[in-house]
Amino acid sequence: METLEWYLEYEIQHNRPGLLGDISSLLGMLSINIKTINGVENQRRGMLLSAEKELQIIRLHSILRTMEHVHITKSREPKLRDRLAVRHGRYIHRDVDDKKTFRFVRSEIGLLVDFMAELFKQEGSKVIGIRGMPRVGKTESIVAASVSANKRWLFVSSTLLKQTARNQLLQDEYNEDNLFIIDGIVSTSRASERHWELVREVMRLPVAKVIEHPDIFIRDTEFTLDHFDYIIELRNHDDEKIIYEPEFRQI
Repeated sequence: METLEWYLEYEIQHNRPGLLGDISSLLGMLSINIKTINGVENQRRGMLLSAEKELQIIRLHSILRTMEHVHITKSREPKLRDRLAVRHGRYIHRDVDDKKTFRFVRSEIGLLVDFMAELFKQEGSKVIGIRGMPRVGKTESIVAASVSANKRWLFVSSTLLKQTARNQLLQDEYNEDNLFIIDGIVSTSRASERHWELVREVMRLPVAKVIEHPDIFIRDTEFTLDHFDYIIELRNHDDEKIIYEPEFRQI
């Protein structure tokens, strides 16, 4: 029988001894299994649950709402952000105005790698842009995420390998299990027309593509931010500004 997977998050109003034990016992009595549990920021606890019927979840809600020590903050079919929050104990920060932009700092590299790996595992075309200053860890995070997702990474353009700008792919590189990495600065400032024919071809492939420096990429090409499914920002610290000075473009 197919089971129902559910994400439940509650805020602890008063963290008395035995509270988690009481909730765990309640879940057991309702025949709801706990798949994963973790603390999730600001006195909250998140759980991935599995149950045979939605009625079990409805009954759980009814009982939890009568408990003065907890307040339900989220109850839904689990999203990617929910799974990662339970796994890492904190939520990915999303831009308030642009819901497809996600923000990380260097100390959250592990969370970023996990997030990108989950995106890479999804089937079909996906375009991901990643912003960040030099040497903040963009390329390293992309490569680590591709390894985690069991993908082979291919540099279409890059500063990592002596300013690579390829003009063609090998036949076996046209594979849906490959991840294509494009450096927006290298491709727009130094590449030939043959390279741009390859970039356009790669952008049409039904595979995952990651573009470093997407703002430079769209500034000098026919592509726009609408072509991107996700934008990731990686900073050394929360207050760091991502800028594109003339010397930055020469990197």
